[in-house]
Amino acid sequence: AVGVLGDLHIDPRYMEDYETGRDQWIKILDEHKGTHSGNVALVSLGDLGESKSVRPEETNELFAGTTECHEIAAEFLNSFGVPYEVVGGNHDLEGIDEFDTDAANLEMFLRVHGKPTPQFCRQIADKTLLVGLTSTVFRDAKYTSHEVTIDAEQLKWFEETVKAHPAEDGWKLFVFTHAPPNGSGLRVLQENHVVNGCCWLNHSNENECRKFIELVREHRCIKAWFSGHFHLGQDYQDSITFPTIDPKDGPYPNRGSCVFAQTSVMRKGTSRDTRQQSRLIRGNKDGFEICTVDHKDGGSVRVDATISYRGDNNEVGVYAHDDVAYKHDNFFKVYAPCAGDDLHEPDDGLVQYEDEMIMDKPITKETVAWWYMDCGRVLGMLNGMLIEYDKSTLAPLGLVVGADELLGKRIAVIESGEDAGCAVSFEEGMEGADCSEAVEAKEQAVLLIDDENGAVTVVQPNEDGSYWRKIVRNKMIRMKEVRRERAAKALASALMTDKEAQVVSSWGPYVGTSGTAKKTGVPGVTTNIANGASA
Repeated sequence: AVGVLGDLHIDPRYMEDYETGRDQWIKILDEHKGTHSGNVALVSLGDLGESKSVRPEETNELFAGTTECHEIAAEFLNSFGVPYEVVGGNHDLEGIDEFDTDAANLEMFLRVHGKPTPQFCRQIADKTLLVGLTSTVFRDAKYTSHEVTIDAEQLKWFEETVKAHPAEDGWKLFVFTHAPPNGSGLRVLQENHVVNGCCWLNHSNENECRKFIELVREHRCIKAWFSGHFHLGQDYQDSITFPTIDPKDGPYPNRGSCVFAQTSVMRKGTSRDTRQQSRLIRGNKDGFEICTVDHKDGGSVRVDATISYRGDNNEVGVYAHDDVAYKHDNFFKVYAPCAGDDLHEPDDGLVQYEDEMIMDKPITKETVAWWYMDCGRVLGMLNGMLIEYDKSTLAPLGLVVGADELLGKRIAVIESGEDAGCAVSFEEGMEGADCSEAVEAKEQAVLLIDDENGAVTVVQPNEDGSYWRKIVRNKMIRMKEVRRERAAKALASALMTDKEAQVVSSWGPYVGTSGTAKKTGVPGVTTNIANGASA
């Protein structure tokens, strides 16, 4: 049996929920010590401390990632009466005032929690391993510091580990990371993690982001993968996804032999949807159960899914109950395109076109449509935003055009370069062989058409060919900017005693210190263009 704790975000001012949750867990774990021959452990999915000052009257220093934070967290995790493992999340190296580098912060994290390496591997039963990977980048993040990044050394170790424990030899691996991998199919938050590019492991690196699901598909020893990060409860049916489903329910999901499970939070103040829940994994002779421990209901245990092994390479999951979420919880659900398969048509939102696509009607918040670019990239509409989706898994990657810039306009996709056509070979013996070389993808332009004033905006791709806007900057930089503004305001107030001080900043192309990007329009350029001026 394994207890799984989601994002703790411990705040030493508010320990009541943690103490109550721990007491509930101790009772559950003690019961399983006898029934599972002592094979009982606890895994924390990271984000151990609150990302704000816990003594605001004394200091502005963030609590998350500090030595004090991790010492309190280690003491708490050590008090459950069973061995614990922990993986680092996106806030666990956030001790930016105490440590100058990620390496120094990581060294403290490992030392305090008694971890020899960022990753871990623990045998919990016969040929059954618990495997965990830690996020090791915060200050050095190229984009948002809240991306969960598994470094190259850990990724190499993980690949070697799954190769060394093949399903054919009876091995079963349960994986734990703070964020889920691209392709997991779990419910995500469009207004936060999608638009900011921090949903998935190694989200901003296209090849690394897809690497995890490729390993899952190739190595069927990976039986389950647990993650947190979203602060969403476990009452949604899509808080657990199965590797295969009944064909009558939809296309084959292509998730190897792995079940993915989202894990909620323990403390009320950290929940996005009022749930306070943890996960319990219970092994049995046929497979395992994934359960919810409900901390608002006295620590009651509810079976959510039963997974039965079908030989070494396959497993079948069955939900133990219907979706028990409330109607208003649909707010948290993100539409994902469905491409279909041999038995199923693509969903109704797919727009298929030959040479060009020009939408007939302006975009509204109700518009649902998606399409393939000739290069293979996938774009789609949702809630008045243009989103890029992964071309393999169709998972959302990030925001391309915000609703502020898009609503009321039409979208067009047209050819913009010379047609590569078919290459004709003049090689001796191959004269006249049509299409002897691979045909390159057509060059295309994505346009926003404003019929009201005749303005047309070209949505240029990034240099790497992707479209989603990697515009959320490193938190370290933004924190320093806020402090400079605070210092400037203090000086201005002292100098200008007869008037209210107003402080502004210049960022070059940036417009603020916010860590959330929901808008892409440039006022006066791509939004609110007056008198038909061109964009």
